[in-house]
Amino acid sequence: MNAFGRLLDVLDQLRDKCPWDKKQTNESLRPNTIEETYELCDALARNDAHDVMKELGDVLMHVCFYAKIGSEKGQFDIYDVLRHQADKLIFRHPHIYHPSQVGQDEPKTIFEQPEAAEDPAMAHATTAEQVLQNWEQIKLKEKDGNKTVLSGVPAALPSVIKAYRIQDKARNVGFDWAKKEDVWQKVEEELAELQAELAKDDNKEAQEAELGDFLFSVINAARLYKLNPDNAIEKTNAKFIRRFGFIEQHSIAVGKPLTEMTLEEMDRLWNEAKMQERQG
Repeated sequence: MNAFGRLLDVLDQLRDKCPWDKKQTNESLRPNTIEETYELCDALARNDAHDVMKELGDVLMHVCFYAKIGSEKGQFDIYDVLRHQADKLIFRHPHIYHPSQVGQDEPKTIFEQPEAAEDPAMAHATTAEQVLQNWEQIKLKEKDGNKTVLSGVPAALPSVIKAYRIQDKARNVGFDWAKKEDVWQKVEEELAELQAELAKDDNKEAQEAELGDFLFSVINAARLYKLNPDNAIEKTNAKFIRRFGFIEQHSIAVGKPLTEMTLEEMDRLWNEAKMQERQG
């Protein structure tokens, strides 16, 4: 708590004395927040504990900065942010918290104390799957929560993550394949429709629509097999960069530009890079 208070004090001083911090607004900070979030995601993907710690600090600073701006405008402060989040977690976990055990300094949470906690099915969730199913139902009961199941998916999410979250939220209310193996028929169906549309070679809009359907079905298959498609494609991106970098390094070493190398030469070096990865 002392460390958190120190961070808030430092931010107050910077907001008062630093020309850059003084001029920041929600709008000017937003691009930086996106960048810091991606840097955190990169550190998490690399499993670099030291960088994760550093990037968490940057993201936390942004949270505090937005709360500071909200306080200056008389809208909310960091206390409101923290209280609201604690209340929300209590409200959404009726299998842990009873309405009479809110665990905070106020007699009630800001949420109307739920039927959720009185619902035996919700109050006795024992598996992660049951908790997730309850989560969507409870969010619909919050007075300032989601009005529909899919309205909780942020519009600004990257498309792969958004598709996964849409499918996952639909699953939590029972809209899903009975058996995960059944999804492959849908994947094959969407691939066939994409290939048929590409063969016509005359309607890019229709081709793009079919490509979207196919990719959506592949993401759905990944979800059903408990694979994270965003992590998977990011690892493939990193793998491609490593292997292509190996080709570039060879071209520099032999003094032959990539543009002068044949596809066969590049394929040979690509396979050599693959072999080294397997051996190393």
